[in-house]
Amino acid sequence: MNANVSYLPGARPAASSDASKPSPLNSEINRVFERQRDTALRLRTSTREERAAKIRKLKAAVLAASQDFYEAGMRDFKKPAAEVDLTEILPVVMEANDALRHLKRWMKPQRVFPTMMMFGTQAWVQHEPRGRCLIISPWNYPVNLTFGPLVSAIAAGNTVMLKPSEMTPHTTAVMVRLVRELFPEDEVAIFDGDASVSTALLELPFDHIFFTGSPAIGKVVMNAAAKHLTSVTLELGGKSPTIVDESADIVVAAKNIMWGKYTNNGQTCIAPDHIYVHNSVKEPFIKACREVLASSYGETQQAQMASPYLARVVNQRHTARVAGLLNDATARGAKVLTGGSVSEGDCFVAPTLLTDIPADAKIMSEEIFGPLLPVIGYDDLDKVVADINAGPKPLALYIWSRKDSNIDSLLKRTSAGGTCINHSVVQFIHGRLPFGGVNNSGIGSAHGIYGFKAFSHERSVVRNRYQLAALFYPPYTNFTRRIGALLLKLV
Repeated sequence: MNANVSYLPGARPAASSDASKPSPLNSEINRVFERQRDTALRLRTSTREERAAKIRKLKAAVLAASQDFYEAGMRDFKKPAAEVDLTEILPVVMEANDALRHLKRWMKPQRVFPTMMMFGTQAWVQHEPRGRCLIISPWNYPVNLTFGPLVSAIAAGNTVMLKPSEMTPHTTAVMVRLVRELFPEDEVAIFDGDASVSTALLELPFDHIFFTGSPAIGKVVMNAAAKHLTSVTLELGGKSPTIVDESADIVVAAKNIMWGKYTNNGQTCIAPDHIYVHNSVKEPFIKACREVLASSYGETQQAQMASPYLARVVNQRHTARVAGLLNDATARGAKVLTGGSVSEGDCFVAPTLLTDIPADAKIMSEEIFGPLLPVIGYDDLDKVVADINAGPKPLALYIWSRKDSNIDSLLKRTSAGGTCINHSVVQFIHGRLPFGGVNNSGIGSAHGIYGFKAFSHERSVVRNRYQLAALFYPPYTNFTRRIGALLLKLV
C-alpha cells in the first residue's frame, strides 16, 4: 500500500535557533503523551462497561457524521457516497458491534489446564492493556483505517494518539472534530499535519504502534519502534496476485475482480494487483472484463470522467506516478486492452487493462495502487507459483477455480496474508478472521478478537496450590534423581 508516502517519517521540523529548546510541535505532543501516562495506568482496571461506553459513543458519532463524511470524501478524491458507506462507515460499525458483543468474553481470564509437570497449580491468561498506543493511518480509507483500530485499542483498555493522513484534509478535519468532541486528550488525542508530526510521534516510547501503509515506510516505523523495543502491528501491502484458471466461471470472475480492483479507483491495499489467466480462457475473460468496465463506468474517457461511481486518484503527484507506470509499460511493448487515458490535472486515470507486459516493466515490480491491471496469460500453473514465490509475500492472493486440485496446490505452495477463493477483497470485512500480512506485507493481525489481542499483552499467570516443586530443591538426592527419571518417561 503506497498510502503513506506523503508523510515519510524522517522529515524533521525546521531547526530552532536554540538547539536545546523543543519545537512547539514536539512540546505539544510530549505534553499529551505525558498526560496519557497516568490515564494508561488507571485504565488497566477499567471495566467492560467503561470501555463499551466509549465504543458506543464513537459508533454513534461516526453514524451521525455520515453526511459530513460523504461531502469530505467527495472533496478529497470524488469518492462515491456508496463507497463511503460500504468501505468507510460500515467496517467501523461492524468492528464496534463485534467488540460490544464479545468484549466481556475477551476480557475474561482464560483458564489453562496444567501439564503433568504443573500438577497442583492453577494457570490462566489474562489480557492487560499495552498502555499508550500510537495509530498512524493512511489516506485511501481514512475513516475505516483510523477508527477501526481505535475500536480495538479502546476495547483493550489503552490510551491512544492518532495520526491520520494529511492527504485527505477534509476527511481528516471531520475525524479531528469528532475525536476532540468525544474524548479527553488524556484518553484519545488526534494530531493532523505533515511529516514532522509523524516524526515527532515516532520519537516517543509508546507501548504499541499500529501502522497502516507501505512496506517501505513500515520499515521506517519498525526501526523507530526498535529504539524503544515498542511492539508493532504493521498493515502493509504488496503486489497481490489473482489466478483465473481454465475451470473458473469467467463472467462471475470478471464482475467480481473488476469490482475488487476499481473500487476506490484501485487505491486499496488488498486490490488485485495483476491477474494470471489461463490462456484457454484469456480472450473471453478479457472480453467480459471490458464489458463490465463499460457498463460500470462508461465506454469513453468523457463518460468515465463524468461517472459518479469512479473515484479519482488522490492527488496530482500520485496521478503522475500511476501514469509513469503506464507509460513505462507501453514504452516497453505492453498493449492497452482498454482505458489508457490520463488527465493529470483532473487526477484521472481511466480503468485500464494491459497485456503482453515485459518482465522488466516497473509495473511488474512496483505496487500499482491505482486503476491499472496487468493481465498475464499462462499455460503452466507451476510457472505461476514460481513467479509468485519469486517476489515478496503478498497481503492477499485470489484464486478463481472450480478444480479442488488447483485450489489446494495454490494454497499449499504459496504464502499470503489472506486468500479468497472465487471472491475478492472480502476477507477484510470477515470479522472473525485475522486480517494482516506476512513478512513484507505486514506483521501481526487486526479485526475482532485479533485486534483486541494486538492491543493487549497476554499475561501468563500461575498460582501454586501445593509445594511439589520442593521435591526438586537441592541438595539433590537419589530420590530426586529417581523422580526426574520417572518424569522423563511420563512427560
